[in-house]
Amino acid sequence: MTRSEKITLFILTTLTLLLAAYVFRLYLGIWKRPLGPTLQISTIIPIGMPPTWTPPPATPALDSAKQTPPSPTPTPLNGLCNAPATVHILLIGSDARGDTYTYGLADVIRLVRVEFATPRVSILEFPRDLWVEIPDIADNLNGQKHAKLNQAYLYGNPGFGYTNDPAQGPGLLARTLTLNFGTRIDHYAAINMHTFVKIVNALGGIDVYLPEPVDGRTAEDTNDRLFFRAGWLHLDGTRALTLARIRIEGSFARADNQNRVLCALRDKLTRPEIITKLPELIHAFKGSIQTDLSPEQISQLACIGTQIKPQDIHFLSFPEEHFKPSRVYDPTFKKKVFIWEVDFEILRKYVQQFNEGTWFASQFSVGGGEPQENTVVCP
Repeated sequence: MTRSEKITLFILTTLTLLLAAYVFRLYLGIWKRPLGPTLQISTIIPIGMPPTWTPPPATPALDSAKQTPPSPTPTPLNGLCNAPATVHILLIGSDARGDTYTYGLADVIRLVRVEFATPRVSILEFPRDLWVEIPDIADNLNGQKHAKLNQAYLYGNPGFGYTNDPAQGPGLLARTLTLNFGTRIDHYAAINMHTFVKIVNALGGIDVYLPEPVDGRTAEDTNDRLFFRAGWLHLDGTRALTLARIRIEGSFARADNQNRVLCALRDKLTRPEIITKLPELIHAFKGSIQTDLSPEQISQLACIGTQIKPQDIHFLSFPEEHFKPSRVYDPTFKKKVFIWEVDFEILRKYVQQFNEGTWFASQFSVGGGEPQENTVVCP
């Protein structure tokens, strides 16, 4: 090889290495970059208020319970799949029917605790009909500060835009949960009905087990599409959505059906053959979901999903005996609306146990109700 050829080869090699380093750095940036605005819940101060603003004083009994957890700090990656030991994710199912998230109530509200070190997953349901204080909305609702929990998501999204929170609906809902119940939330993911149907169809449907029939037919709607026989059922996206939305037997029964659908999704997503469907699945997700998870974090969740045993997936709910159906006057709608009447102080204590991963501690008892696991168990 001549001297000029050696010099040329050296230059080409150097340029190739520099290009490779640039591409790798660019790839890492995209890999670790959140897919949406991150949460702003290090403080319960409403977005946009002046720095001198302080929350009104709370009673001593509520002050510690309503205290917001400190700002998240970098956590050692000491869990499986090169992830932190524990991550809390707010999952939202929106009743919006289009591709956008302009409007839509939070039809499903779940707080997920993923323990990468154990591994274990706990999923806590928040009833959507809780009457809560929502930050940021008073100026747009003639001073009204309270509404149903599921409306926090609606008021935060662009259709109403009652907040300056960069994370919009998910951000306002996350801050509402933290303000009222002291939740710890690291990330969020919201999906609307249209996207849910697309994803289930992209997976080739899901297999759901029902221990008994579910009949959502009414005198006004007798269509058989609302009836689901007992046993194993293979459901496409539309049928899966219908099952998840039926609540003729009440909100708690509907939560059971939603959890069964979540079990089926988990089972399908962790099967080896799903790899062949990834392009279609990615297409279904693209631009159709609200989340601040990064591609790296999504891959960590997919990784841990293949290692968690069914018995280590726990669907949790607050004891039903604490909830009493009631109605409250909503000035916005100028009528009384249905809500669950419940002592928030009790719920905060349950949430504290959830945050700490001690939900099943035998010594824990609140107001006569023991922490309980939902009857749904992933098969």
